Amino acid sequence: MKPALVILRPQPGAAATQARAEAAGWRTVVAPMFAVTALRWDPPDAETFDALLMTSANAARHGGEALARYTGLPLYAVGAETADAARNAGFARIETGDSDGAAMADRLRADGRRAVLHLAGSEGRRFDERGLTITRRAVYASEPTEAQGLAEALSPGAVVLLHSPRAARHFARWCDADGARRDGIALVAISNAALAEAGPGWAAAAASPAPSDAAMLAAAANVLGGERAIR
Repeated sequence: MKPALVILRPQPGAAATQARAEAAGWRTVVAPMFAVTALRWDPPDAETFDALLMTSANAARHGGEALARYTGLPLYAVGAETADAARNAGFARIETGDSDGAAMADRLRADGRRAVLHLAGSEGRRFDERGLTITRRAVYASEPTEAQGLAEALSPGAVVLLHSPRAARHFARWCDADGARRDGIALVAISNAALAEAGPGWAAAAASPAPSDAAMLAAAANVLGGERAIR
């Protein structure tokens, strides 16, 4: 039997990942380590910006009615899921990146953007802002929650998907506190930055080449079938 694919991301993203994984033949366990809630925020004047940046689909899902003020701006979205959520929120001018916030900052600079509104989470990661004037607004928060069923899911050979650097850091700490053996668990992280936060000692570890479920599932299959396959 193929090892369990353990999904730690918050809902509703966890259910979407689960559906894609099961359609691809994976056996899944959903054990969210965070719950996402919307925050009240002060929307700045849209006319002071020449671009909008979202590095997570949660910004589009939880930004609320104020998002309508910015639909006239070009939106730079990290990942296809973020772009899809933004489209559902009424945005049409969307540039989609397949890496991370740092790569998108390079793209903003290359496109001549200067004044950028970044809608993010309360613990969003910083990136190189040279040449850009970034105004950030936290529109959602991800709060740690008890991951029901996680201990039982981490049988030897389990493959864990890490959808953010914060999730990677939190999961590594949880394993060390709970006594879960790192050398019996494989990781697939959404980015190199997320993988770095998990630290060493895992049975196998890989970074997804793109911030999408499809790319993460492909990386998980490579981890199981590669030279570093789980013992």
